[in-house]
Amino acid sequence: MKYLIAFLATALILANCWTVFSQETSDVLKDIPQDFKKRSPIYDYSEKQLNNTDTIPDFSSKKNKLKITGTIYESDGITPAKNVLLFVHQTDENGNFELKRQNKKRYVHHRGWVRTDADGKYTLYTFVPGSYIYGRELKQIYPIVKEPNKPEYKIETFLFDDDPLLTGKCRVKVEETDPQRILKLDKKEGLWVATRDIVLGKEIDSY
Repeated sequence: MKYLIAFLATALILANCWTVFSQETSDVLKDIPQDFKKRSPIYDYSEKQLNNTDTIPDFSSKKNKLKITGTIYESDGITPAKNVLLFVHQTDENGNFELKRQNKKRYVHHRGWVRTDADGKYTLYTFVPGSYIYGRELKQIYPIVKEPNKPEYKIETFLFDDDPLLTGKCRVKVEETDPQRILKLDKKEGLWVATRDIVLGKEIDSY
């Protein structure tokens, strides 16, 4: 009889544990949007309240640390645009995209999100990416913008003035169309600094 009582007690405990686990799992799954795998990574931030400053993963361990500041303007190029979401991702220092996986969705590890303040300002702490080791690709940072009440869209990539591959017709074309894309690095207090202003609607890209 005592064995039966012990068995029933154990079964009851396991049933309670499974109920709690099932509830937690259900809550987690319920929080994952149905379009999670296909949607733009600009929506994958974990912080409930974004601000105008963010730090890319592994920033502290990188040799060529980089601070990017800038202002996002409305389409007139004068009015600061507030509450604009800016997402960026980039390669590592060897020019490779370090991929991770979360909830069966792959993503680029070196990424970050900022939301502009009332003055349209933002700051990103990151590092200078490398050129793709198996090709002749420019060093680039890839941005996506989301204006309030509008769909997200990609804008022209951030380029680097000291990139040896940014030469000839390529440089001339960039400087003629959007010289703001080219980050001119200046060393201050142990890290590189650069400015990148953005005018909404003027830099839509299809990379």
